[in-house]
Amino acid sequence: MRKVSDILRTKGNKTVNISPGTPVIDALRLMDENNIGSVVVVNEGRYAGILTERDYSRKVILKGKSSADTTVADIMSTELPVLAPSDSIDRCMQLMSDKHIRYLPVFDGTELSGIISMSDVVNAIIATQQETISHLENYISSAV
Repeated sequence: MRKVSDILRTKGNKTVNISPGTPVIDALRLMDENNIGSVVVVNEGRYAGILTERDYSRKVILKGKSSADTTVADIMSTELPVLAPSDSIDRCMQLMSDKHIRYLPVFDGTELSGIISMSDVVNAIIATQQETISHLENYISSAV
């Protein structure tokens, strides 16, 4: 069974960070520049939450707020469940499905190890399936 640590080893654990007082428009520009859908919010060097495109669309656009006048702290997600590197991909999928979320922080103790996205999980599942198919094809070829 693949683990969250396998995903982080493949994708890396680099996160793009932003402070809570940053205007949302600047956070969106940062996401665009890095071609990502979320940024980690860090306050005084500590993890404070995650800001996602979904947060923006639901808490700014749909509420008629200004992206320039709203801060990251006003709309970021702070009550996300967390993963450990030793957690299974199945646990990750279950949390994302149950909580209707697309990003989860990974902590090794109190240290942020990275962020896992729904795309990361899907890619890991596809890789596992391809590996299984390859093993089955090899088994069938050797049995004939």
